[in-house]
Amino acid sequence: MKVFSRNTVHRTKSLVLGAMILTSSVVAIPTVQAQSLQEKIRTGQPVVIATEDDYKPFEFVQDGKPVGLDNELFDILKSQSKFPLQHEILPWTGLLGGVSTGKYDGAITGALINKERTKAFDFAIPIAENTSYYLKRKSDNSIKSIKDLSGKTVGVQSGSVLLARLPELEAMLEKTGGKLGKVVQYTSYPEAYQDLAIGRIDYVVNGQINLLTVVAEKPGVFEMGQQPVSGPSFVAWPVRKGNKEMLDFLNAFIRKERDSGKLAQLQKKWLGIEFKNLPEHVEPTF
Repeated sequence: MKVFSRNTVHRTKSLVLGAMILTSSVVAIPTVQAQSLQEKIRTGQPVVIATEDDYKPFEFVQDGKPVGLDNELFDILKSQSKFPLQHEILPWTGLLGGVSTGKYDGAITGALINKERTKAFDFAIPIAENTSYYLKRKSDNSIKSIKDLSGKTVGVQSGSVLLARLPELEAMLEKTGGKLGKVVQYTSYPEAYQDLAIGRIDYVVNGQINLLTVVAEKPGVFEMGQQPVSGPSFVAWPVRKGNKEMLDFLNAFIRKERDSGKLAQLQKKWLGIEFKNLPEHVEPTF
């Protein structure tokens, strides 16, 4: 599987640094005690929550204001919290590494759960399902099903679960006698969509919810495939491994909003779909 990246030098440095940070944090977890939520509250240290800057419809910035499902949930959480919460907005490439090292106490973000991530993070109750699909140009009649993706160039976000799940698509293609083409990694999905629109790549792989949003915004430009290119995926908020107090704090909030019907209301508002039977815990299979 050939993987390429636009702005290769800058992105490669970012990915290497992120990998070093994440790897070191995983190794250090058994010997370094993460500061608990109660310790931070007692000593007056800020409890810092991170969100991504550009991942519609979960979290993004519009007219200078953070919006989306996760940002609206954060605002509710902050209003209900008995202690101050500090909000940091940053690109995806630095988000999980910051949580794993303790720079951020948690991330209210559209993070997909997989086996590798559960080595460094504990995940709160899922807030949505977001299984992978493909997005193509509406004018591209050469792609009508998964088998037509054979040999074509795909765009995906660097460091994402979508990238890690491409072998599933590769296996699907091999069953039809095809093969996975060149893979181009992007710092953010809007860059990938832009390259798709102008023909630099042939399709983009992302979660169904995200792609439905893109198609709704530009129905004359993009079209989503009707077949999933992975098994089921669930979106949940990560905290550093072993930070049970922070995990319990987030879980209590999610249960409250779920049981009151507010979570379903916000899912409908931002995602266009309600998820009524999400599992409380996910054991990833990939």
